[in-house]
Amino acid sequence: MGNCCSDVAGGHASIGTTAGDLRHQADTANDAVDYFLRSRGHRGLFSQIELLFSASGLRDRDVLSKSDPMLVLYTKGKNGALEELGRTEVVLNSLDPTWITKHTLIYHFEVVQVLVFRVYDVDTQFHNVDVKMLKLEEQQFLGEATCALSEIITRFDQSLTLDLHRDDFITSTHSQNYGKLLVHCEESLSSKTAIEMIFRCSDLEYRDLFSRSDPFLLISKVVEGGMQIPICKTEVIKNDLNPMWKPVFLNIQQVGGKDSPLIIECYNFNSNGKHDLMGKVKRSLLELEKIHSSGQGEKLFLPNKLTIIQVLNSQLFVDKFTESVQYTFLDYVAGGFELNFMVAVDFTASNGNPRLPDSLHYLDPSGRQNAYQRAIVEVGEVIQFYDSDKRFPAWGFGARPIDGPVSHCFNLNGSSHYCEVEGIQGIMTAYTSALLNVSLAGPTLFGPVISNAALIASHSVANGGRKYFVLLIITDGVVTDLQETKDALVKASDLPLSILIVGVGGADFKEMEVLDADKGEPLESSSGRVASRDIVQFVPYRDVQSGEISVVQALLAELPTQFLTYVRSRNIQPSL
Repeated sequence: MGNCCSDVAGGHASIGTTAGDLRHQADTANDAVDYFLRSRGHRGLFSQIELLFSASGLRDRDVLSKSDPMLVLYTKGKNGALEELGRTEVVLNSLDPTWITKHTLIYHFEVVQVLVFRVYDVDTQFHNVDVKMLKLEEQQFLGEATCALSEIITRFDQSLTLDLHRDDFITSTHSQNYGKLLVHCEESLSSKTAIEMIFRCSDLEYRDLFSRSDPFLLISKVVEGGMQIPICKTEVIKNDLNPMWKPVFLNIQQVGGKDSPLIIECYNFNSNGKHDLMGKVKRSLLELEKIHSSGQGEKLFLPNKLTIIQVLNSQLFVDKFTESVQYTFLDYVAGGFELNFMVAVDFTASNGNPRLPDSLHYLDPSGRQNAYQRAIVEVGEVIQFYDSDKRFPAWGFGARPIDGPVSHCFNLNGSSHYCEVEGIQGIMTAYTSALLNVSLAGPTLFGPVISNAALIASHSVANGGRKYFVLLIITDGVVTDLQETKDALVKASDLPLSILIVGVGGADFKEMEVLDADKGEPLESSSGRVASRDIVQFVPYRDVQSGEISVVQALLAELPTQFLTYVRSRNIQPSL
């Protein structure tokens, strides 16, 4: 994917928090850089892809000649509304057209991007009209198809064949054949061309009263109109006026081009999120490469309110600058790597009586989903496309099954032999059934479910599986077995596993943030071993204030980076 991270082994480094804390930004001690990034337009990782189209067996709607087909591409929003993305050229006299026009769009892992394809026969009288000016209601509709973009990119050859249909011609006797549509996608080479840089600064100024500054770098691109869009950040280095940061990786597509201007700002980290600007430089990748070659530093400057630039003694150095083509997340997915979804649900008594409307587990007769159900659906509907058999392990914890002791990891489907259910609907059905067959109890223990997930991941590694596991834990309270949970997480950090912890309800989850290395120090086990990488993302469940992107989607946006961190650190290659 279009990756930017500081340190291959670290992914997005340990500063700030996730978008989940937006509404309590002023109250949370470490609502730092990620809030800062998102407030300035950063929306996670993405990759640029091109779609190509061909069709076969189209209906012939012309009397004296064959149809003259054109394809129109739409994206469908959550509300069902269609937004047109583009049109192909018109292919004359063909029932098996191959269109030349490619359509470029941005692939976002964290959302389900639904595409709609409609094919029209363009009337002869409009052949000299620009396709963008054609009124579709004046053309003959040949058929349509729909799919999620994820369905295309997860195919080995990244090609998907769809049946065209017409809802206005549905008959009860037999299904109509309106031809087939082949959709093929290719990832842009610019999404794969990576620049690795190591930055350091010298002679930074003191910004803290009783200690040296805690600097980090924020890299932004400049778009039309002069607006800065953050694309990368480094880790925070504490108490250092001459810091050297871990390697930063950018890609050409992310930046826009090697000659596109970048703003590199050095900030002093403050836990309240109000970071002090210590200086900045404005240079393109080409200019940064020249700075590296020269071995000289570039002086930082500070603008003031009078638009006068204050040049500082502080300098920025580029100690490393290399360019290479790297395997991307989509390369691994197309090469057969799968993401396997697992879920664990908190059934402790603090959730409240499920039969009462104020319970977090209340099943609304109107069909409105509770927070547990929404979190399962939002994560599951994205990841399911990357799992071929769609059989998901599902557990509950903190409840007492009928005539049994309290269990901190029981199969959600009620079976004593297997934990898997069929699809997202299978999870929802098992969850509903479990609410009727267990008694809510406690305490809140994560260790057993994390250990179970880690066991599945380790068995996959031992059997040569090309799978990466994603465990969603949904809870309403602070974990009781904190040290046991840390031990399990440190042990699991060597495995192909990421863990999303979503807090529901109004509890104070501040103590939970210690599990997420983005918000504090790296995890350390009781034996003193430090986690090899950050595999945990934690956030309270609430919607991001702007737009339709939810907290769960914001968490999912980090998964491709965590996946790449794992495979690259072990030199695992995709099967291309």
